[in-house]
Amino acid sequence: MGLEVDEKQFWTSALATAQFVHAQRPRGSAFVIGEVSLHSALHDVGYREDSQSPDYVVLGETQNYSFDDFTTAIRLIDAGSHFVATNPEATGPSPDGSLPGCGAMAAIIERATGVTPYFVGKPNSRMIREALVVLEADSNATVMIGDRMATDILAGVDAGLETILVLSGVDGEDDVDRFPYRPSRVVASVADLINEL
Repeated sequence: MGLEVDEKQFWTSALATAQFVHAQRPRGSAFVIGEVSLHSALHDVGYREDSQSPDYVVLGETQNYSFDDFTTAIRLIDAGSHFVATNPEATGPSPDGSLPGCGAMAAIIERATGVTPYFVGKPNSRMIREALVVLEADSNATVMIGDRMATDILAGVDAGLETILVLSGVDGEDDVDRFPYRPSRVVASVADLINEL
């Protein structure tokens, strides 16, 4: 698309989740369900993995959710482990249509335990504020671009940023009026913003 972005310029929900648990209980332990990036982010902040008596059950995105992992997570939360999830999005995109997302998987565990997870990622503005610090960005010169009103745009609005809804993903132009907040702009695709970035 003509964008050059260095790896150090990314701030993901996995990184934000690792920072959150580390800030709450430094060098703690977690039972982790998610992709390698989530496991690595937790390891990098000094967290050890524990399937017996962890401080946290941490749930992230993966296409490899397993019944055994969910059973372990439920039992650990029932025994007192805290429940944290990377993001509340119920679906994720794929070329063939929607896939179940972290929010949908978290709902299974919540229903079984009665414990609501703390979602670290969007729309939690904590993630956006941390990203601004990590990236040494000025909120007055930062724009939140996303395809979901309920997460991306809400996170930007809550963090006081200009927001741009792209119509190339989940929400369409008709969805904007369903929300009490509005994006600063609506464009068809990120490709429409290349000359501005």
